[in-house]
Amino acid sequence: MKTTKNIARLAITAGLTAALSLGGVMAPVTMAFAAEGTSGSITISQAEGNDGTTFKAYQIFKATVTDTENGKTAQDITWSSDALGVKVVNAIKFNWTGYSNLSNDKQLSENPTAQEVADFLMANAGSTTAGSPDGSSKGTRIKTDNVLYAVANAVKDQTPAASDIAAGASWTPGAENGSGYYLFVTDGDSLGPNKKNTGTSPIFAVVGGSAVTVCEKSNIPTVEKKILDDSKVTGGAITGEAEANWKDAADSQIDQEVNYRLTGTIADNYDSYDSYSYKFMDQLTDGLDYINSSLSVYALNNGVYTEIDSSSYNVDAPSESNHRVLTVNFIGTKGLKSATAKNGGTLSINANTKIVVFYKAKLNAEAVIAGANNELEGNPNTVTLEYSNNPMVAGTGTSAPDTVVDYTYGLQINKVDLGTEAPLKDAEFTITTKGDEKNAKEKYVAADGTLSDSEIVHKTGDDGSIRLTGLDAGTYTVAEKKAPNGYTAVSSFDFTITPTINEEGQAYKLTKLEGTLDSKGQNNKIIAGLNDKSAGKVGDNKLDLKEGTLTNTDGTFNITVGDTKQINLPLTGLNGVTFTWIAGGAVLCIGVAHLIRSRKRDDGSEE
Repeated sequence: MKTTKNIARLAITAGLTAALSLGGVMAPVTMAFAAEGTSGSITISQAEGNDGTTFKAYQIFKATVTDTENGKTAQDITWSSDALGVKVVNAIKFNWTGYSNLSNDKQLSENPTAQEVADFLMANAGSTTAGSPDGSSKGTRIKTDNVLYAVANAVKDQTPAASDIAAGASWTPGAENGSGYYLFVTDGDSLGPNKKNTGTSPIFAVVGGSAVTVCEKSNIPTVEKKILDDSKVTGGAITGEAEANWKDAADSQIDQEVNYRLTGTIADNYDSYDSYSYKFMDQLTDGLDYINSSLSVYALNNGVYTEIDSSSYNVDAPSESNHRVLTVNFIGTKGLKSATAKNGGTLSINANTKIVVFYKAKLNAEAVIAGANNELEGNPNTVTLEYSNNPMVAGTGTSAPDTVVDYTYGLQINKVDLGTEAPLKDAEFTITTKGDEKNAKEKYVAADGTLSDSEIVHKTGDDGSIRLTGLDAGTYTVAEKKAPNGYTAVSSFDFTITPTINEEGQAYKLTKLEGTLDSKGQNNKIIAGLNDKSAGKVGDNKLDLKEGTLTNTDGTFNITVGDTKQINLPLTGLNGVTFTWIAGGAVLCIGVAHLIRSRKRDDGSEE
């Protein structure tokens, strides 16, 4: 006896490819999935951003498929093979967790036919949608607790009807299989740890009659890295810092703790994974040190952060032995799916959740100084995300990388004799700053750029210079505390480092770096750059700027300071001058005495 069944409804219930459910009304297959191609063929289109995936096809039911006004219909539903039928029935009875919850009259018979199993799948697959062929409407991603997942998990280990089916190319079953009900999964050979692609959730499709198209049910997880400039830190909870202040570039001084943020997305077919590998790998340069115990991890849902307990993941701090890679790896038996909330709270992770890592790092003495070799280079660090990439077999893929940059600057003070313009040693300076965050209190700057509340004195060496690196943007006040013996110190002056960090193409980066000198009216004694020692420029008791010397090849800004020498000129006429003054004084005294005596004599005569 022949059995006729509208198997298109089965395909809809499976959330797959044969038809669309529109407001509860079944749309004909030819309207929903009309496609170019050979009659009886199927085309699996590539999800946006996925690359190079191929597929395996497994036939579950054989059937004669025809197109009608109500969709595709099938006659003579049978197993593609008796052995596969046993696998499917056992998977339903023993691997699907929902089977034991069914009453006896809802369970399969002892030896069910293919038709009975088809009816069972329609009744128990749940409410699902197929999605659109171009992927604009995603459709249902089969969850691991769905009966269809149990079927797919059992069938995928059998011999496929076809392998290496290319995305975007139509495929028609061979004569030995023919039309019927098929399972499609991603061929694991087309995925790999260094490929930016992911496998699809199981696709169940009716193949036969008119050609149809379906989009693979997957997308690629991404990772984003941001840095928070110290001038933007509010001091509250790190999760509360304004989104607009997280950028791809910032600047800081050496030893200043800077906040970093890593944000990873999850595959939209997350529900199709029984376990989910999830690992951040953040490459730090030699000039950047990770701050131990500064890391925290959150699940972000609709703007709400939930902190994940540290027992859910392992942190491998960067070191020379691991090539300075900071790794955050979810280590539960089911990876990310085993994660729990801190302090026993409720944790929700789904396909729309973002996993966010916050940590701190600081620049060290190996940091690159912006402006070196006339290049506005900084200290980049790059993150990638490793994730499960196939819901049907174990395997991982790697996301596209994302990079941020931290910049730092330098300053060199050159001390010279204002007359001879020769270098002067033993001049002592202090440099103070309030930083670009405009602290209320000035701090003293050390040679390596670190800040201190205690006074730090810098002394010029034989070459007459002092050099400071690892500086942040901002204004620096330079005070000459002590001039070399026999010289007069200059008054305090300011130097301001002003970077311009703008969007340029797709990269947020340093595009301009300026240094501005405020000599406080000492223009002849202090210049931004090196002094010009060419003919006619030396000996005029003023400094002349040599063009093109604002910065050195190592990127440090130049300031040249000239001190005036205190000179006691030889006075060969000193003794004669002294005698003249003595003689003149004596004459003056005699004259005054004579005047007094004359007045007394005149007064006596009148009496």
